[in-house]
Amino acid sequence: MADEAGANTTIDPLANGEDTAPQAGMISQYVKDLSFENPNAPAVYQWQGQPRIDVQFNIGSQQAGEDVYEVMLKIDVRADSADKVAFQVELAYAGLFGLRNIPEDQLQPFLLAEAPRILFPFARRVLADAVRDGGFPPLLLEPIDFGALYMSQLQGQQDALANAEPEGQA
Repeated sequence: MADEAGANTTIDPLANGEDTAPQAGMISQYVKDLSFENPNAPAVYQWQGQPRIDVQFNIGSQQAGEDVYEVMLKIDVRADSADKVAFQVELAYAGLFGLRNIPEDQLQPFLLAEAPRILFPFARRVLADAVRDGGFPPLLLEPIDFGALYMSQLQGQQDALANAEPEGQA
């Protein structure tokens, strides 16, 4: 009997009633705002040549509740041809993420790199469908390495801080 009592020596992380393991999960995803403009229709469909396409991204996050964060991927696309707008799309695609027991130093990398990586394929589809529904070939954005973008932005901020003059010196 003594052997049986001592045989179960595995440690249960929930034995004390606390769940301390880091957890992250998507609760929901949604189109927060979508605008498609085709200001030169129907003439635009007669234009010759490929339009010049400019794509801009912006990533933001905010706390939406206890252990819940909204991450928004904003994509602005403008297609110009012969100095006229062929089409313009503005998409704000967001997701709610539940985050528990995430170390403070890992919160920003998750919200600004990993969460956008999860949202991007869905936002890409919404954007492609909107452009196609506007009468143009679907705009299929290339995959984006949000982790590398985050690291690059972080490095740029650190470089700017290192190069800044201390206050009071000229």
